[in-house]
Amino acid sequence: MPTTPEMSMDMTTVGDPGLLESLQHEVAVFARRAEQTRLGGVGQARNSMDRAAYLLLNRLDKEGPMGVKALASGMGIDSSTVTRQVAPLVDTGLVKRTSHPEDGRAVVLQLSPRGAARLAEVRSSRRLLMAELTEDWSPQEREQFCALLTRFNHGLSARTQGKHPES
Repeated sequence: MPTTPEMSMDMTTVGDPGLLESLQHEVAVFARRAEQTRLGGVGQARNSMDRAAYLLLNRLDKEGPMGVKALASGMGIDSSTVTRQVAPLVDTGLVKRTSHPEDGRAVVLQLSPRGAARLAEVRSSRRLLMAELTEDWSPQEREQFCALLTRFNHGLSARTQGKHPES
């Protein structure tokens, strides 16, 4: 269901305006700090992989080899952006470009063994960072935060794709 500016304005009066103000501020602070640190993790892998590379490698690892269009669509970004972001990953040997088995003209991207090893190293480093940042949290608090952050990210994703978060 599309929203109009009037409906959006009404949404800001739902609940506690002070809480909504605090929420928007904390999200802005989080975004700035996340970008400053790149949530790079700890140890040698700290700050060693930018966000775009991490997300591309992660998707290729989870979903397997795919074309640029499929990768872009799955990430909600433009094909030209994926092409630009993948180029250095190919140059450094983290991603391999191969011909599509059924259509030799099409290019398929896949995580290389070097890329898989590097991704595993970065994931481990980032898990250690998450453990450090939440070491005084209960397991339930970690689960709740993860569930709420996932829900928040889905809402943002749906909004950028022009969909209502509950559709």
